[in-house]
Amino acid sequence: MTGKKQMKKRFEKERLKKGIYILPNIFTTLNIFCGFYAIVAAIDGKYTAGAISILIAGIFDSLDGKIARATRTSSRFGVEYDSLADLVSFGMAPAVMMYMWALRPMGRIGWLAAFLFMVCGALRLARFNTQSDSMSGEYFQGLPIPAAAGMTAVSALFFQAMGIPGDAFPAVIMVMLYTLAFLMVSSIRYHSFKKKPELFKKMNFNALVIVVLGLIFIAAQPSVALFSMAVLYTLSGPFFLLWRHVRHKRPEKKKTGEGKPGPF
Repeated sequence: MTGKKQMKKRFEKERLKKGIYILPNIFTTLNIFCGFYAIVAAIDGKYTAGAISILIAGIFDSLDGKIARATRTSSRFGVEYDSLADLVSFGMAPAVMMYMWALRPMGRIGWLAAFLFMVCGALRLARFNTQSDSMSGEYFQGLPIPAAAGMTAVSALFFQAMGIPGDAFPAVIMVMLYTLAFLMVSSIRYHSFKKKPELFKKMNFNALVIVVLGLIFIAAQPSVALFSMAVLYTLSGPFFLLWRHVRHKRPEKKKTGEGKPGPF
């Protein structure tokens, strides 16, 4: 009788374990679904829906990893599946959307820029998978592909909110894609924001006011606010790289006796 109970408990434990492993992969599937829908929406000319789908895919992409770590259900299968989903949602979908929305009038040069963005995104994912064990969790090496895809999505939303058609400045969009492609495969460090937020500790009153004002700005002008945040994060890597370079090159002040008062 005892043996049957142990076998029953073991069976229930294994079944629960399998059910937990399914949970993060469901969010990964929702990620790839949003990416696929973004491609379909771009082909149909629904660029706002496509851009929003890419942003929602980014939310699902962040949730599947957090759920896997919280439930201790990380697996090699989940890592590979997540990378394939990211390639669709943050590589293929933004490339197709940018080409259909802005780069189609440029012909071959336009779709080559979109292709380069997708290829650099794939290279970024491959490098991350091979170097994830040896890298610090505080920083990313190169612009993360979800951030690059988010930059393209919020740019489309921002242009449409301003009443500017996508094909009005195709050269600007092409330069942006080339820049994002370079930043993804570069060695420039970007902050990962993986540290747990100190939301339950004491906060300065002025900092709280700034957070509330920021939330009000996002609620009032979501496209402008998201575009500004994406631009700041994209430029943060090169800015801090330049700042560290200047700080390293700055000559140290020589410690001399000049300026010291004399004995009299």
